[in-house]
Amino acid sequence: MGKLIINSFAEFEQYIGKELGISDYLKITQEQINKFAEATLDYQWIHLDRERAEKESPFKTTIAHGYLNLSVLPYLWGQIIEVNNIKMLVNYGIEKLRFNQPVLVDSEVRVRATLASLVNLRGIAKAEVHVSLEIKDNAKPAFDATIVFLYHFV
Repeated sequence: MGKLIINSFAEFEQYIGKELGISDYLKITQEQINKFAEATLDYQWIHLDRERAEKESPFKTTIAHGYLNLSVLPYLWGQIIEVNNIKMLVNYGIEKLRFNQPVLVDSEVRVRATLASLVNLRGIAKAEVHVSLEIKDNAKPAFDATIVFLYHFV
């Protein structure tokens, strides 16, 4: 399916209640997990110590930080949609975030997005987008959330 191109509020509005698209898969590596631990100072062993995880974790391997999974959302979102004719995009909030399933090291994840609502706030489009981070070959998503963006159209 290619990337969805939106050029105006009116075009965006046509997608309310519809799936916007699905990103490509992204592999979550141990190197990413290690760098995320360094950046966030979250050095919990379940993320970093493969030997201990093999012995003590119910997952038998390391897992990605929940917030690492969330942090790849902008990259994957950018594969789904391109909104043109805007002055600025603001990440306004995250609602109803639920971490449902751990992402094991070397798993592949992708985002599925649906436009839940779009409201015109005096020229600023408030978009509420339901997203699921799907794990390849796993029926349960890593997380579900409603992401709120503010698009300042020209």
